[in-house]
Amino acid sequence: MEKDKKKLVDLEKYRAFFDESKLWAKIKKVARKAGIKVVYAALVLYYLSRSNEVPMSAKLKIYGALGYFILPTDAIPDVVVALGYTDDLAALAWALYSMAKYITPEIKQQAEEKLQQWFGKFDPAEIAGLLPPNFYDDEK
Repeated sequence: MEKDKKKLVDLEKYRAFFDESKLWAKIKKVARKAGIKVVYAALVLYYLSRSNEVPMSAKLKIYGALGYFILPTDAIPDVVVALGYTDDLAALAWALYSMAKYITPEIKQQAEEKLQQWFGKFDPAEIAGLLPPNFYDDEK
């Protein structure tokens, strides 16, 4: 477990690999294979990275997680059936939880609209539980 914690903290070294055009290319290429949760997490983080309300220190964590997602070589190769994107989702979820206080209903809506463009009408239950719990508490 300590090794997993350290690995997530080390994700910040991947921020140098973040590139917006590479992110869009990766998502478009692997959207169906990676699944709706992975894509949604990446989209929420992408829109957070564009927000003026998010300080640069926080954006560096986002860039690290998105950079990890973009790279074809990671802890679990993406070609491994059923497991290939679990490490990517873990990295993205770590960043989401780190950024919980910056997630706004507008960020969520932007991500969901893009998700609907790519996946069509989807069941919100498919992405439920991905955002930190305190985000949902604020919506009530």
